[in-house]
Amino acid sequence: MVRIIDYGLGNLASVKNMVHKVGGKAEITSDLEAIRSAEKLILPGVGAFRKGMENLNEKGIPAAIKEATSNGASILGICLGAQLLTDHSEEGDAEGLGLIPAKTIRFQPEDPTLKVPHMGWNEIKVAQDHPIFSNTRDQQRFYFVHSYYMQCEEEGNVLCTAEYGQHFHAGIIKDKIIGLQFHPEKSHVFGMQVMKNFVELC
Repeated sequence: MVRIIDYGLGNLASVKNMVHKVGGKAEITSDLEAIRSAEKLILPGVGAFRKGMENLNEKGIPAAIKEATSNGASILGICLGAQLLTDHSEEGDAEGLGLIPAKTIRFQPEDPTLKVPHMGWNEIKVAQDHPIFSNTRDQQRFYFVHSYYMQCEEEGNVLCTAEYGQHFHAGIIKDKIIGLQFHPEKSHVFGMQVMKNFVELC
C-alpha cells in the first residue's frame, strides 16, 4: 500500500490513479499514524514552498514522515514535494524537511528567450544506477513545471540531471528517500515506468 500525503497541495487524484494504473494500491491520507506506519509514501505538490511547509507543519506531518523514514519507509517526493525534502528554499526563504542535503534555488537563465517557469517535456541524464530508473533506458523524457530547482551539496545525492539554460539536479536521493522534480503522473508511458518501479522495486 502506497500512502499519498494530503497536505492541501498537489495533484493527489492523478498520482493515485497512476499508482493504480501500474498495478499498485494507494490511499490519500493526512492521518499521522497512517503516515508513521507506512512502508511507501508519496509526497506530491504544486505551489509555493513556504505554503507547503506551513501546511505540513500545521498538520504535524513532518515528524510523522521522519519517523516513517527512520523505520525504513521509502518516500517519493514529486515536484514541490521533492523540493520540500531539501534543507531550504529561496522561495519564501523557508526551511524544508531537511531529509536530503540540498537547497532549492530560483531559475535565473542568462538566455532571455528561456521563460520561467521551465514548463514542458525535457530529457534527463541519470547520474547513478537506481531501481527507480529500471527499464527506462529509452524512456528518459519527462514533463516539468517549475520555477525553482534543487541543488545538492554532495554529488552522491544527485540521482539525475537536466538542462534548461543551465545544468540542474532533476532528481535527488538519500537512502530510500527520492525526490523527482518532474511529474511522473503527467509523463505518460515514461512516468508510468518510473511509478511502477517505485511501487515494485524501491
